[in-house]
Amino acid sequence: MTLKKFINKPENITTELLEGLALANPAILEVRPNNLVVNKGLETANRVTIVTLGGSGHEPALEGFVGEGMVDVAVVGDIFAAPGHKAVFEALQLADKGKGILLVVLNHAGDMMTGTRTLEEAHKAGLKVSLVVTQEDVAYAPRCEADRRRGLVGCVPLYKIVGAAAAQGKSLHEITAIAQDFADNMATIAVACKTATHPQNGSAFAVLGTDEMEVGMGQHGEGGGGRQKKKNADETAILMSDLLIDDLNLCAGEEIMVIVNGAGSTTIMEMLIIFRRVHKYLDAKGIKIVANWVEEVLTVQEQAGFQLFFARMNAQNLWYWNAPARTPYLVR
Repeated sequence: MTLKKFINKPENITTELLEGLALANPAILEVRPNNLVVNKGLETANRVTIVTLGGSGHEPALEGFVGEGMVDVAVVGDIFAAPGHKAVFEALQLADKGKGILLVVLNHAGDMMTGTRTLEEAHKAGLKVSLVVTQEDVAYAPRCEADRRRGLVGCVPLYKIVGAAAAQGKSLHEITAIAQDFADNMATIAVACKTATHPQNGSAFAVLGTDEMEVGMGQHGEGGGGRQKKKNADETAILMSDLLIDDLNLCAGEEIMVIVNGAGSTTIMEMLIIFRRVHKYLDAKGIKIVANWVEEVLTVQEQAGFQLFFARMNAQNLWYWNAPARTPYLVR
């Protein structure tokens, strides 16, 4: 299939996009061998540091959130592929400033295999590392089987919260507890009405009919078992909100963060229409939105759809969310 994308050689996509990221943000980050995207403030950091890993193809995540107040090193794999454990171990060594390292991994098989193997090697080498796994996809398994849930956009607000806690001088033990508590109180559901194509071979991830949508789409175009007739914006927003409310057991009087994350080809117009309905729907239930983000945060190439994310917020996490940060795709 002919690729209708502005790329050069498909095998060079990851290398070239990271080079472009570094050239566009020379004051914030640099790219080192083995696809390590490094916060330029890391050299003088005297605090807990944050490392994450994952495949490319989801831009701006994950490497677009490297910088002061968020991620210190992102280890980037090929398109939708986990990086190797040697590169992640190198990242942990680079990030070691004597205060401890938080390793954040999304719950996908390849990422988990790399993360757990690297964690074992790091502990053998005497590195002080904690692992937090994001696994908030409500479509894949019930909350009582959280270990089977996929990680979606929730990793990004978690980066912001733990990055701010680290900047404040919190210990690794404290930051790990903050991260785990946030991860335990977040939920995401995705929907798509048109799937994407793989940027290296042009193959479609799935095929949806012209009047179909699928609720529960995975981060790599995987089906979610929720294929149905396409609904309008308000109907879709309410359907998805109900799934998240039920999963988190949200009640009147609670305060939450809401993210509408575009999957790649969903317009800002559509995302704002969705957010409008979600806001009004929650308000009618007495649930208050105290933080929000409506943007493309973690994408699936040119997939048409979005992820809806809810998370309980407390005063501490809200302060961390609003704390200063400087990354290519989030500046406060």
